[in-house]
Amino acid sequence: MKPPSRGFDRLAPWYRAAEFAAFGRDLERTRFEYLGRLAGARRILLLGEGDGRCAERVAALHPRASILGVDSSPGMVARATRRLAGTAAARRVRFACADALTFDPGPERFDAVATLFFLDCFRPDQVAALAGRIGGVLTADATWLFSDFVLPPAGWRRQRARAWLALLYAFFRWETGLGVRELPPSEDILGGRGWRRTACRDRQGGLLRSAVFRRETAAD
Repeated sequence: MKPPSRGFDRLAPWYRAAEFAAFGRDLERTRFEYLGRLAGARRILLLGEGDGRCAERVAALHPRASILGVDSSPGMVARATRRLAGTAAARRVRFACADALTFDPGPERFDAVATLFFLDCFRPDQVAALAGRIGGVLTADATWLFSDFVLPPAGWRRQRARAWLALLYAFFRWETGLGVRELPPSEDILGGRGWRRTACRDRQGGLLRSAVFRRETAAD
């Protein structure tokens, strides 16, 4: 859960340690679950990239791809830049400090986009606006990688997830000024924008989800 705010800078030095303390390696495993599905993509957009871990992994898995990581936190962009500095991948990886809601990549078009623990920081109307905006800079056969917190459908797992989400949103509201207080229905919004889920894996009793979305076509 990473808010689009300069307030996230103060968390940058210890964010990885904090997520490990809360969920062990499961957040990272959830982020990286389907990165291999980007095989063949030549231009990859990472929204809410954070400290560069994902860009580093994508660059290693797909040595012919060019990668653009976007994050609104200058501190995170700095950490990501340092992580890749001096590596062969640095020639193929760029970072931009920008708000995803207003970011304009110009005429560039991407074969894939990843929003990894990112859409949970927006209201439903903002997720819808972002889906429309980003959809416009993707190729017709693009892949959308999604990972985020979700609410299981019922039972103790749903109650556990509600407790975790209340704690996490309260923490980020206090630490960064994040105004969002509950999960947006991001997957439903993507579905309404013509994206079809083709793969999915849950962890932590259904609290964490990785998914792959592809654009629906007339053939579908």
